[in-house]
Amino acid sequence: VGGGIKSVTDVREILRCGAEKVAINTAIVREPMLIKDISRKFGSQCMVASIEAKKVSDFKWEVYIENGREKTGIDVIEWAQKICDYNAGEILLTSIDKEGTGDGFDHELISAVSQIVPIPVIASGGMQDSSDGIKAVKESYADAIAMADILHYKKSDLPSIRSDFLKNNINVRVFE
Repeated sequence: VGGGIKSVTDVREILRCGAEKVAINTAIVREPMLIKDISRKFGSQCMVASIEAKKVSDFKWEVYIENGREKTGIDVIEWAQKICDYNAGEILLTSIDKEGTGDGFDHELISAVSQIVPIPVIASGGMQDSSDGIKAVKESYADAIAMADILHYKKSDLPSIRSDFLKNNINVRVFE
């Protein structure tokens, strides 16, 4: 669950409602110790650090908060490393430049972050088709992908995407 989470108390209530993980961006940028507090209280597997990234130059991205509306001046790569130091369990990495475009993931961003952090990175923002998702995992080193637009606007369907991933030896959950 993500959106509007600002405290350990918020996380406790969300977990009591049945969630397994929380994704937080704005609150942890404003108060990085919140990552440690949540990880200590509920386990690092619960704490997904959400990063909204906007490209500012070649191989450089800035962290944004407030749903991608507010600049922070924080370098994405430095922030990703700090998140790990504070014991986040995963990173949800969203490219503001690609989000909702259907033009494909920002593979440069995904690769840059995935290769410098020891925790799983979930790529988000712009999935064009199955091959784009496959590239995000196999070439950009994402551990997982998030997709919305491709499904909401029926550009593809989950069974087809899952089948393509399995054909490319990407581990996906099998339902019986």
